[in-house]
Amino acid sequence: MRAGQSSEKAALIHQHSDEERQEEVAAGLDATVRKARAAVARKAAEKSSGTNLARGE
Repeated sequence: MRAGQSSEKAALIHQHSDEERQEEVAAGLDATVRKARAAVARKAAEKSSGTNLARGE
């Protein structure tokens, strides 16, 4: 369990801080993906569909 730390306590502290950092990174990635998806959805909503183009709309 120690993974190179000097004690079990140090290993647990490191493990906990590593989990917190992973959550921060995941939250950042989630925000980036949500923003990109929203941008794509906005562009798709602004663009006329093939059916609308054929109907002259």
